[in-house]
Amino acid sequence: MIRTVSMMQPYLFPYLGYFQLIAHSDAFVLGDDLQYVKASWINRNRVLVNGQPKLLTFPLRKGEQQDSINQRWLCDDTPKEFQRLLRTLELAYARAPHFERTMAMIRQILANPERNLAKFTEYAIRCICAHLQITTPFRIGSELGLPARMDKQERVISIAKKLDADLYINPIGGLALYCPALFRAHGLALRFLLMDELSYPQFNQPFVPSLSIIDVLMFNSPSEVQALLTRFSLVEGIEQPALQRA
Repeated sequence: MIRTVSMMQPYLFPYLGYFQLIAHSDAFVLGDDLQYVKASWINRNRVLVNGQPKLLTFPLRKGEQQDSINQRWLCDDTPKEFQRLLRTLELAYARAPHFERTMAMIRQILANPERNLAKFTEYAIRCICAHLQITTPFRIGSELGLPARMDKQERVISIAKKLDADLYINPIGGLALYCPALFRAHGLALRFLLMDELSYPQFNQPFVPSLSIIDVLMFNSPSEVQALLTRFSLVEGIEQPALQRA
């Protein structure tokens, strides 16, 4: 029986909390069939360059506003974009203690010929999980047979019930989006993952938080990152009667 389930859109090189969520779940659902949101973290993230956060964006082919993530594709110039990314990372992190190991994994990810955004991102997340020895099984949202149009809470509850879960965990950013009473009515507990305030050495400069997992891996060994994966708390949601549904 799967007791704990979580779900996220597939993000490219997301922050540490994303992997905390995966590691703490009995099953992790990649919401590849959720709508692509422009200027979100799905195809961009931040790394450290000269002591400052720098936004990295993975350009996409043009698409329609209503497209789901698995209907979007990396741009035709992707090989050139990847070379620019590698050069940026080489210049930014060459002196980082775990540069070679991390760059080898990133090069492996970028060598994947897949250009579908959802599938490429899934591969990247799986590679990082393997690097960190996270063994949580993945499920793919589009393979769960749910209707294309569903209320956000109804979708999550349906997925949790399909997987025989009794606890759903969501990142703390969704605290106002989900109603604990509605989940209880369906026999489910609801918790939100709140990452501890963490820091680690970044070239002996003031710490810059909330960067891509790339930054975490450059400065921490896999075993040190595994310890960081436990640095969070689970908090209860806010009762919001207006969100309850019959």
